[in-house]
Amino acid sequence: MSENTYPGYTGKDEKKIPINDPSGKWSDLTLLPEWEEEFYDVYTVRKHGKWVMLKALKKEYADDPKYREMLEKEFETRYNLAHPNIVMVNDLEDVPGVGMAIITDDVYGYSLRRLIDEKRLTPRIVHRLKTQLLDALDYIQENHIVHHPITPDSIIFTEYNENLKLINVGYDQKSSLSEQDTRADIESYGKILGEVLDNLPETLPRLRHIANRAVDKHHPYRSIMDLQLDMHKRSSVTTYLLLALFIAVIMVLVYLLIK
Repeated sequence: MSENTYPGYTGKDEKKIPINDPSGKWSDLTLLPEWEEEFYDVYTVRKHGKWVMLKALKKEYADDPKYREMLEKEFETRYNLAHPNIVMVNDLEDVPGVGMAIITDDVYGYSLRRLIDEKRLTPRIVHRLKTQLLDALDYIQENHIVHHPITPDSIIFTEYNENLKLINVGYDQKSSLSEQDTRADIESYGKILGEVLDNLPETLPRLRHIANRAVDKHHPYRSIMDLQLDMHKRSSVTTYLLLALFIAVIMVLVYLLIK
């Protein structure tokens, strides 16, 4: 886990916690207040000497069967997800001093919230929001995953190559998504993009148009794909027409070859 390079980021500093594990499996437990959720605390820790992250119920909820079931259900849902921009879940274990916790890959980097607050946004981060975040949202919707609203606090950028990772948004799975579920993701994206644009020296009018449209309830995108297509100045109708034309050309060529 990265060091707290910017001590001026008050109220969100990492906190070392003593851990008593005679087996030696767990060590270097650290609470991450910056990434906590309503019911959960998030930690980084060494497991067999390798850094991982933990998501565990806060102490006041840890013994409540309702919340324990919620933790187990999230583990079951997230365990089946496999996307390069969503933090990978590895296991559900009882960790000394923490309790039952979802074990995930470690994320070595900083939240988008912190990067905004510290004015450390880069062109690469903006590009990742245009590509990797939309890819992750599209994957989530394809798999009928519902979750808490995605915010700058739940988006992490790795320190060296600034790859985007979604963490701790409380996944659950449905047989299908409602229009409201889909719409919520689009609105969240528009709010995130809008806040980033508010903190850039450039105006980027094309992205501002997309951000404004995403949060406009009267002219919404119907899907993440529509938003992606607009990002590339295309419409879904145009794409379908081009696909139909391509199929027609292939059919003519096949006809000519077998004639």
